[in-house]
Amino acid sequence: MREPEANSSLVIEPLPFWRVLLEHRKWFVGFTLAALALRLLFYLRFPHIAGDSLIYGDIARNWLDQGIFGLTHAEGVRPTWIRLPGYPAFLAMCFTLFGREHYNAVLLAQIAVDVVGCFVIADLARRTVSSKAAQFVFALAALCPFTANYAVAPLAETLSIFFTAVALDAAVAGFMHLEDGSASWKAWICCGVAVSAGVQLRPDGGILLAAIGLFLLWRMWQRPAERMQLFWAGALVLVIALMPLVPWTVRNWREFHRFEPLAPRYASDPEEFVPDGFDRWVRTWMVDYASTEEIYWQIPGSDVDPSLLPARAIDNAQEQKQTQAIFDDYAKSHFVGPELNDRFAQLARQRIQRRPLRYYVWLPALRITDMWLRPRTEMLPLNSRWWEYADDTQDCVLATIWGALNLLFISAAAMGVVRGPRPRFLALILLFVLRSEEHTSELQLLRHLV
Repeated sequence: MREPEANSSLVIEPLPFWRVLLEHRKWFVGFTLAALALRLLFYLRFPHIAGDSLIYGDIARNWLDQGIFGLTHAEGVRPTWIRLPGYPAFLAMCFTLFGREHYNAVLLAQIAVDVVGCFVIADLARRTVSSKAAQFVFALAALCPFTANYAVAPLAETLSIFFTAVALDAAVAGFMHLEDGSASWKAWICCGVAVSAGVQLRPDGGILLAAIGLFLLWRMWQRPAERMQLFWAGALVLVIALMPLVPWTVRNWREFHRFEPLAPRYASDPEEFVPDGFDRWVRTWMVDYASTEEIYWQIPGSDVDPSLLPARAIDNAQEQKQTQAIFDDYAKSHFVGPELNDRFAQLARQRIQRRPLRYYVWLPALRITDMWLRPRTEMLPLNSRWWEYADDTQDCVLATIWGALNLLFISAAAMGVVRGPRPRFLALILLFVLRSEEHTSELQLLRHLV
């Protein structure tokens, strides 16, 4: 029997996913092999083990060997709270099974998770659109080079994407059962567990919880007959999602005598000095990812070339002198202490007072645009200044191709929304995207890889 369109007033349960897999097994087997081949290609050519990966690995090793969730310092291992326990726990499990700091095994495990995630995404498309959509969505997910690229980096992104897909798929299943007049508590429990895992991996996992909560409230207003079931579904998801944060919060209180249920905004331990003035100054001009690599991540600790600052970072000759003087003083120690931080903060205040709309409206909008449209080359050995063709033609051409591919994926998503059939529960997906954008704007996109 022909499946109804997703926006049809007649609600019919789509074919079970196992039936879709069996009926189109050649399609799914073929694209599964293609997904594995693509990820193994990245694994062999572009593995990315550096920076945050080593921080996660150090925490996992100390957790296993000394029972301390902490980082190694010259004087020994000190407890930390700069990362949530989810990804270190995953690394600790891999280190236990395959050997300490066996990152190759970690990457292979993440490849497996990423491929399984393609099936979850396809199931979400089946529920919200049709079985035919599930096929094409599976192909797109399997061949998406951007998520495949992250699978070969020991970072939380791959697991976060997986649990986000599981949570959305389970939430949609729960809503569909309510439309049929039944309450599938198994679906809501699965949703809560997936959201909880996402929150344990990254603080912004709470965005998904907020999106589901807002959609539940909207449905309660729209469907009075389902209010009690929706209320208890939301309560169940909320309790399950937040319950694992209780021991983490208690641990932080006992260890650091501070209330911290997630991880601090600036990823700093309590005794560390936070150069918030420098961060605020950066937010007065930063737009593109290249500036993150060349300026933001280099301070403190490394040389910085002020000539790399974009023109929008300096408004006049006097500000040019102030900025150059600050960077000259920084070059003497490669450290941003309270005095230098105050000078950055003063410079930031001047710039914000001079052009408040730039700081509060235009720059956040441009950063969001950059996040969506720029070539996703941060995990590849390509020049991040992809627009400077005269300096590095080959890298820029490759980056432009990468950016065009990214634009194709975005265009496909937009066409799926505009052309129809419109997916069921589209508002839930859009709420997640919009809440993500709001959160990203608030944090000013200073950390593109985190």
